Amino acid sequence: MRAVVQRVDGASVVVEGETVGGIEGEGLCVLVGVTHQDTREKAAQLARKLWTLRILGEERSCSDTGAGLLVVSQFTLYGDARKGRRPTWNAAAPGPVAEPLVEEVVARLRSLGATVATGRFGAQMRVSLTNDGPFTVLLDI
Repeated sequence: MRAVVQRVDGASVVVEGETVGGIEGEGLCVLVGVTHQDTREKAAQLARKLWTLRILGEERSCSDTGAGLLVVSQFTLYGDARKGRRPTWNAAAPGPVAEPLVEEVVARLRSLGATVATGRFGAQMRVSLTNDGPFTVLLDI
């Protein structure tokens, strides 16, 4: 699994003009990509890492502060544009594989006590955020 994690001061997701998820104030906006070899165990590992990652103010984590997370599925994280002018998506898991694993990350975060907002899997989404820092970290699990 791959995640782009941004420390934010608010973030939201809009689908067809409707806000479907968002967090206010300090928190994390997490774009999650799934590849073919990913498992529920990797989803659980990613959730634990996100919950305890100390990148908020004063080197604290969401578990320390109760800050929310906005988790958005993003298959394009496994795009490969090394050859030619068009990326390929061969490394990205198909929707029927990826969707349950992204949902597992969200469920595991919630079971840890996190407040989690989400986008809508497979939808055309508009993600808005205020990157605080800016601060962005790439995680590969």
